[in-house]
Amino acid sequence: MNVDDRVFVDTNVLVYTFDTTEADKRARAIERFESLVRAGKAVLSTQVLLEFYSIVTRKLASPVAPADAEEIVRELGRLPIVTTDASLVRDAIARSRRFKLSLWDGLIVSAAVTAGCGTLLSEDLQHGQVLDGVRVENPFA
Repeated sequence: MNVDDRVFVDTNVLVYTFDTTEADKRARAIERFESLVRAGKAVLSTQVLLEFYSIVTRKLASPVAPADAEEIVRELGRLPIVTTDASLVRDAIARSRRFKLSLWDGLIVSAAVTAGCGTLLSEDLQHGQVLDGVRVENPFA
């Protein structure tokens, strides 16, 4: 497997795997995420883990119990994880300014670039857009 075969998975895709109010998106998110994990291609970041825990325990119509969400984060932490450090934050600031993204989306793109991912799965960015060599794919489009 080439490094650029790796796929960075944004928080929203993971959240949909637990969102019972969005059946179609949930099914697509589960299928895509599980296939990436089986193929050894899924990459996450510390930002994604933190956002995931926060959202699934507080913002879903049927929230995940905090202890269960903690266990899910523990399991997700077995995947390749890009850690957020000062260098990644500086890169995120530069990318957010250059591409006119929110700082948080800039951090997601920077993590994907750092991990050498060729694809970024997200519904928050423009489908088909290429940002510093990473192609955005909206799995729900």
